[in-house]
Amino acid sequence: MRKPTKITKLKSTEIDPYVGSMLENIVEGKEILKLRKGIKVFSQGADADAIYFIQSGRVEVTIASAEAKEAVVATLGPPDFFGEGCLVGQALRVYTATTTESSTVFEIRKRAMLQAFHAQPELSEQFIASLLVRNIDVEEEICNQLFNQDEKRLAHVLLKLNRYGRADFLPDAKLSQVSQETLADLVGTTCSQISRFLNKFKDLGLIYDNGNGEMLVRAEMLTDMVLHV
Repeated sequence: MRKPTKITKLKSTEIDPYVGSMLENIVEGKEILKLRKGIKVFSQGADADAIYFIQSGRVEVTIASAEAKEAVVATLGPPDFFGEGCLVGQALRVYTATTTESSTVFEIRKRAMLQAFHAQPELSEQFIASLLVRNIDVEEEICNQLFNQDEKRLAHVLLKLNRYGRADFLPDAKLSQVSQETLADLVGTTCSQISRFLNKFKDLGLIYDNGNGEMLVRAEMLTDMVLHV
């Protein structure tokens, strides 16, 4: 198997530091695992019947293709949850979770975790917060990998041209014809690069050329996907 290719690294979620204490209230269906570095918590394709919480240490999440190519999806630490797919009907694990240092991990059976959510609303709230923060981290990291600095400068230019002489915030609006040579000068790159970037933005639905020399800039989408990273 090839050496894993790193795709993204997630930040630690900023949730209530007492979430571990709330999990301590689970008496049945929970096991505290003391794991050495390099131990697989579970493997891709294994039965998904428990959720995990990292009290200390680090866990690397990887996924392998049918061609045995492996990629690192996330690096998690306290107070992150993982393996939550079992709570929504995931029967088999879609990735492998391995410790990258000595770690203490709570293994909580699916039924026990669901009961804990009902008994402790605060735990449910913190769990949801954890997943939301992690999802935002994933989206930001993907955007960072999708767009380089020249593409981000082009996004700035398009948004500024879109707002020229108008209010600070606009819905999607048409942009008067601007040559690729002008855009290249404003961004500080070549016309061929501008052409490639614009085609990429079109493919992603961030801009739209109506064929009449006007470009429709989807301002909110462009801002969210390219600049807020």
